[in-house]
Amino acid sequence: MSGGVDSSTAAALLHERGYAVIGLMMRMWTEEGDGFLPNRCCSPEAVADARRVCQTLGIPFYLLNVEDEFKTRVVDFFLDGYAAGVTPNPCLQCNRLVKFGTLLAKARALGADLLATGHYARIVQNERGEYELLKGVDAKKDQSYALHILSQDQLAHSMFPLGEFTKAETRALAAQYNLRVAEKAESQDLCFIADGDYRNFMRRNRPDALVPGPILDTQGNVLGQHTGLPDYTIGQRKGLGIAAREPLYVVALDGARNALIVGHKAELGKRVLIARAVNWIPPRLAEKLPLRASVKIRYRSMEAPATLTPDASSRILPKSRVVRDDASPDLPRQARDRHAPSEGGEKKVRVEFDEPLRDITPGQAAVFYDGERCLGGGIIEGGRMKAEG
Repeated sequence: MSGGVDSSTAAALLHERGYAVIGLMMRMWTEEGDGFLPNRCCSPEAVADARRVCQTLGIPFYLLNVEDEFKTRVVDFFLDGYAAGVTPNPCLQCNRLVKFGTLLAKARALGADLLATGHYARIVQNERGEYELLKGVDAKKDQSYALHILSQDQLAHSMFPLGEFTKAETRALAAQYNLRVAEKAESQDLCFIADGDYRNFMRRNRPDALVPGPILDTQGNVLGQHTGLPDYTIGQRKGLGIAAREPLYVVALDGARNALIVGHKAELGKRVLIARAVNWIPPRLAEKLPLRASVKIRYRSMEAPATLTPDASSRILPKSRVVRDDASPDLPRQARDRHAPSEGGEKKVRVEFDEPLRDITPGQAAVFYDGERCLGGGIIEGGRMKAEG
């Protein structure tokens, strides 16, 4: 529970349907200092709202402290990624390791059979008995993109009661259940960044990552100097501080050289990306390559048709040399070691789009779909202008 309308309504729905419901809320890391707001997911007001909902429903409420794990596995992951020149997605990391890792384990330790959340997605079993992840019926609220990291075991012990509802229907249900959070506004920013400005957050918590360096065009010519790679994102046009006859855009962040690569609009389009640390739902799909799918490269992006094939650089490593599959391979070893290891080495997929796609961003997720079925996905390692061969 977060004290918001979605998780509160999910709890009320399950309570009404006869489930024995327990309310669990996580107290996560929050930045300390004068003037900083608490983590929005567990502010005093949010805790009070969640506790009040549980009192209204007559169910137990537990506040679990996961501050240290959240800091190490989510916040440090975020800082490490930007320091390495990628654009990490901390929400995926939180879902993978904290919500459906630590929290699910704690729920089961309390005797729970299932962990229910307020996500807009659906879980079904197919004729093989495998669990599949489907989009939520509300296309505007579908959150399957953020859940593509779930394993069969996690899906078997999870439940998304709101997957069959629209957001408007959820709010109407909350009002019907007399929940005071029925009209509570949603927060869209990262929960642990108090002021919503990730650049300022980096300056406060990882100032050594903001090292000035060269701005280069795609031919290697020096055009100016950047203020630190974390200040920039793929596709950015404004704030580059360089003059040119035609608009220039950020096309790559070169962490190895601490260089910002810029190019013209046409140079933003790429046909191929490599996705690493791929999770398949269900796992047998890994043996079905090549296959056709529609792919999302950002939570809010449109799906684009593509062909998925095994990547030639995929490899199975000895256990003693297994890389960390949820940290950038460019990170220093001590940073990679903060994160959970993969089971069997790197699993990479080559994604070739039918048409060039803008804003392919290393560190974000490429998620694969077949209609309403989420097939899985992985972390974008890089994009290529042209398809080989």
